[in-house]
Amino acid sequence: MAAAALVTENFKFVALFFKSKDVMIFNGLIALGTVASQTAFNVFAFECPCSSGRNYLYGLAAIGAPALAFFLVGIMMNKSTWDLVSECRLRSCRKLSGASAFALLGSIVGRSLVAPITWVVFSLLQGQAYMCALSEFVNPSTLEGFPLAGGLKVMANFPCRDSVPTELQSFCAEVERRLKYESQLFGWLLVAVMSLTVFLMLCLKRCTSPLGYQQEDYWSQYRSSERTLFQRTAAVHARLLAAENVKSFFGFVALEAEEKEQLAEHQRAGPICSTNWNRVTGIYLYRERKGLPLYSRLNKWATYSLENNFEAMEKEMDVLS
Repeated sequence: MAAAALVTENFKFVALFFKSKDVMIFNGLIALGTVASQTAFNVFAFECPCSSGRNYLYGLAAIGAPALAFFLVGIMMNKSTWDLVSECRLRSCRKLSGASAFALLGSIVGRSLVAPITWVVFSLLQGQAYMCALSEFVNPSTLEGFPLAGGLKVMANFPCRDSVPTELQSFCAEVERRLKYESQLFGWLLVAVMSLTVFLMLCLKRCTSPLGYQQEDYWSQYRSSERTLFQRTAAVHARLLAAENVKSFFGFVALEAEEKEQLAEHQRAGPICSTNWNRVTGIYLYRERKGLPLYSRLNKWATYSLENNFEAMEKEMDVLS
């Protein structure tokens, strides 16, 4: 019994830890997925053309094109992107100050950079794309005993050992070592710069936040819980509303056991007006009312709805902070 209780308590602690660190874990999973994709690309797809003029373009494309694709996907998958779009569409961003816009865009771009930065860093640390891109720019005169005939065309062949003339095979290791040194140096410098940037941004965020560390952590947990419950409840509401409409058309509706229980518990689900949807959609920055915090647009909407103060609601729902 004691062992079972200890295991249960440890499991609860681990679950709570991961729940409170969901953003960090999500970013970590993105980074791991990017590393796996980059490794698979190098093993199965990367093929340097070993041709003067093409190596440079191919190497840059191998590093930059996937990074750009990851960045755009990150922008599209970020909920804050569409909150900003909704804010501009519904309220023309008239309440969004310069500082707020900078903070929001910084958050969107920062999270979207996790995958592309990871791709670039591991591309540089592995060195294959960099070696392909810059092999033709290695100065032959810096290689002791290297014949000067051939120039760029000969140097462009070095990423492909089979294409290097027999008499120059002995220089392959030196050229590869030199280019990988440069590539990995740039990779580690990028890691250092990004780490320092993230540290400074976190410090700036903490120093400029109107909340203490504990309350900001609570706010983060509240937003995560609200988002999860809202999405789950919206899915049930949509299913029940669809069931009512299907039943009104056919005279009956074929429900599974779980859906029947939900329908019996909630009886009916009426449609929600667009005005209320718009009131809880968009950007929200921290705000207090009568000394009490309002943690989201939904929180603000619920507070004014309980007071039946619709005039104040119309005025306040347009306010970001």
